[in-house]
Amino acid sequence: MHALTLIEKDPLLKPFEQQLVNRIEWYQNTKDYIEKHFGSLDRFASAHEFFGFQYDEKKQGWWFRDWLPNASYVSLIGDFNGWDRGANPLRRGNYGAWEIFLSDDEYKDKLVPGSKVKMHVHGENGQLDRIPAYIRQVVQKEDHGFDGVFAGISQYQWKNEFSAKDIKTPLIYEAHVGMATEEERVGTYREFAENILPRIKKLGYNCVQLMAIQEHPYYGSFGYQVSNYFAPSSRFGSPDDLRYLIDTAHGMGIAVILDVVHSHAVKNRDEGLAELDGTEQYFDGWQPDWDSRTFDYKKIEVKRFLASNLKYWMKEFKFDGFRFDGVTSMLYQHFGHVEFTDYSKYFTDTNNDAIIYLQLANELIHNLNPDVISICEDMSGMPGAVRPVEEGGLGFDYRLAMGLPDFWFTLLETKKDEDWHMGDLYWNLINRRKDEKNIAYAESHDQALVGDKTLAFWLMDSAMYTEMSIFNESLVVDRGIALHKMIRFITAVLGGEGYMNFMGNEFGHPEWIDFPRAENDWSYKYARRQWSLADTDHLKYQFLEKFDQEMISLIKEFNVLNTSEDYKLYEDNERKILAFRKADLIFVFNFGQESFTDFSFDTLEKADYNIILSSDDKDVGGFDRIDKEMVYSSKNHDLTLYLPSRTALVLKKKA
Repeated sequence: MHALTLIEKDPLLKPFEQQLVNRIEWYQNTKDYIEKHFGSLDRFASAHEFFGFQYDEKKQGWWFRDWLPNASYVSLIGDFNGWDRGANPLRRGNYGAWEIFLSDDEYKDKLVPGSKVKMHVHGENGQLDRIPAYIRQVVQKEDHGFDGVFAGISQYQWKNEFSAKDIKTPLIYEAHVGMATEEERVGTYREFAENILPRIKKLGYNCVQLMAIQEHPYYGSFGYQVSNYFAPSSRFGSPDDLRYLIDTAHGMGIAVILDVVHSHAVKNRDEGLAELDGTEQYFDGWQPDWDSRTFDYKKIEVKRFLASNLKYWMKEFKFDGFRFDGVTSMLYQHFGHVEFTDYSKYFTDTNNDAIIYLQLANELIHNLNPDVISICEDMSGMPGAVRPVEEGGLGFDYRLAMGLPDFWFTLLETKKDEDWHMGDLYWNLINRRKDEKNIAYAESHDQALVGDKTLAFWLMDSAMYTEMSIFNESLVVDRGIALHKMIRFITAVLGGEGYMNFMGNEFGHPEWIDFPRAENDWSYKYARRQWSLADTDHLKYQFLEKFDQEMISLIKEFNVLNTSEDYKLYEDNERKILAFRKADLIFVFNFGQESFTDFSFDTLEKADYNIILSSDDKDVGGFDRIDKEMVYSSKNHDLTLYLPSRTALVLKKKA
């Protein structure tokens, strides 16, 4: 049994062998059922090619279908028929599907792209006008809520061929299209393509992870309360505008990852799936933390809806991967409300139907595109999440290293610099399941939200508003800039097999994120990014951005994150120095306040070295205390160099 592979790699899983075996068997039984009744997993995940609006070339007209098994009457309404609830009733078909055919002869000039549409549904909850589950575009109404939109057939002509096969190390720029403009308003897909993608390209990131793409009624939810799963958010433009963004990214060699939310859905009835046919056919309960509905993963139709959603985004918009949000909430009946202190917690009170769905999802998307990038947001650390399904794993390619930002922010909040323990720091950065790849990050959008602090704000606080001019001397800012560079660099180098940054954090964006809401008088002041701070030559934000660019360049050039072996060469907790070897480079970090003119350590070999990166360079906000032209020789294995305070150095052997 392949599950033994997990146990061979981690003998502590031996007591849970039966659970792993069951996981494989349950998955295989579900897959056998799918193949028997649908022909293949690919055909199973093609519900979006049947439901919603589908053009029939042979009959010359549009079919409209939706899955409403408990409805007693359904009609299609919209501006094409004057919103007449009796004009276009649907016919009940097999397995709860309702359908109607609208011929071109009668409706070609009435049902046109942009036409507003809804369904009128009679169910146990009354007679209501609802947005179809598979609608591909919605628009916000002036008062509140959404109208469905007939999108027609996209006329977008793709220009750039792209494959993520060459991205062996995902360097991810996490971004939100709406808040990517400096102006106090909602940004657009096209503005992001024209203004932000070039910045991402210049910095060297090879992936952009887009948040808040699936339509959501409340802007302030950051896109995590989805209502319309097949509709790109209309706040940012049309579906073709999103295609343009992705096409543009592909032309720059940048993969595009969708932050997909299949862990829960918005509770709203008017905009979303709740009580769509009069009952909760899609849901089985509530997520108490998010006040939202949880999907009923037991139902094959729900698995089909969600799997089809993944295929839709890959085929219709050419997304190169997915970051699955809220996986911990999916994995456990308790939504993750326990301390994962021992292995038994990983196999207790699990939501096995959700696990089967995640396994199906990962097999599906990798069958569709072997180079797809699949990322798991799981704070529990479920063993096998990033292992193949046949081993009893979930099939993800990477998991987010969610403990790293917690480590840094706890350290900054509770300990002074002089109390940092280098061995503890090193251990926290490398402490992960070695056969499961991680995406490291020091901070994401979570740390930038109101109520929390970014790294820059923890380090410099209000000095970011008053002392960031290059003409001002500030010990607070000097310390903050130095540690900001070092924390992000050491996290990237040691923390995983990929790296992620949230937009603006690379230059220490000074303000938190606060979306428009009643409590702030619906202001956009903090739902934006002040790019001009990094572009202004007399402000120090530019130094952080420049170092981020150099850091990413070094990681790529020397394939640092694909080198799994790292070896600690030196640890000094009194002087706050840490040195290690990785990717045939030597990394030296002095987190302390003291500089050392003759710092020596054992490199374990005789060689000559050059310094190829220094966080103390003047153009990245340092003091230019390092001579990078010097050659350093490790005679008798000992290497001696000048090591300034709060500085990171990278040394490379001379050819």
